[in-house]
Amino acid sequence: MNFFNRSNSVGVFDSGIGGLTVVKRINSFLPNEGIVYFGDTARVPYGSKSNSTVIEYALQDANFLISKNVKMIVAACNTASSVALELLRENYKVPVIGMIEPGAKMALENTENGKIGVIGTNSTIRNRAYSQEIKKHDSKITVFEKACPLFVPLAEEGWIDHKATYEVAEEYLAELRIAGIDTLILGCTHYPILSNVIQKVMGNSVKLIDSGTAASLIVEEYLEGRNLRSKSAVPGNNEYYVSDLPVKFTEVAQRFLGKKITNVTKIDVEEIIKKSV
Repeated sequence: MNFFNRSNSVGVFDSGIGGLTVVKRINSFLPNEGIVYFGDTARVPYGSKSNSTVIEYALQDANFLISKNVKMIVAACNTASSVALELLRENYKVPVIGMIEPGAKMALENTENGKIGVIGTNSTIRNRAYSQEIKKHDSKITVFEKACPLFVPLAEEGWIDHKATYEVAEEYLAELRIAGIDTLILGCTHYPILSNVIQKVMGNSVKLIDSGTAASLIVEEYLEGRNLRSKSAVPGNNEYYVSDLPVKFTEVAQRFLGKKITNVTKIDVEEIIKKSV
């Protein structure tokens, strides 16, 4: 396979649907790039599983994308990025971009008072992925982390301006407001869907950092710097693959992407597992 061909697509994987917010950002920054997206909807969520299980799944997801001859892999899952990124980079010749490093970098560039908040899944927060990355670059920064698991189903239900969503956000984010953070990393790819609610609860003085946007900028920088950016004059083609029935995925995907999609293909998880053995 010729991985380093500018005409090849960018591969993106996630535990389910949230990674589509990253696809939307890549489409915005790099409209002529093709994208192969794999959502592991049969085994979602990753955020409540053990690190060893997430690593196993992430390697299988990446193998599937490699079989599609992608020129780059984006681990559009904060949980997978927090525990599997180094192994992914060791196992594949293509570059692998995660969510943690770009999100932490953007937060460091935006904070003025040195107090950064992070919200994410139980696994991402438990692994202290963002705080460790931030501290690696600036030990003086104070990081406040909070798991917000209920934000995921609220985003998927489309409750982006619902009373219940505001009540949950008030409960989750109260301690971060009290802490006086001026920057908040949305450390789960579902959370940008609820950014208006989160912004209202936190106040306009707090800068929200979308890790998907940060990662997409790194993708653009990498492709440009290595002459791998597509030279096509027409918009790139997106292919969507899932490991469970695509009906729910298609419904929610249209909300996340802001457009109708029809080319969603179900693949057999067992086939992915066999290929990775």
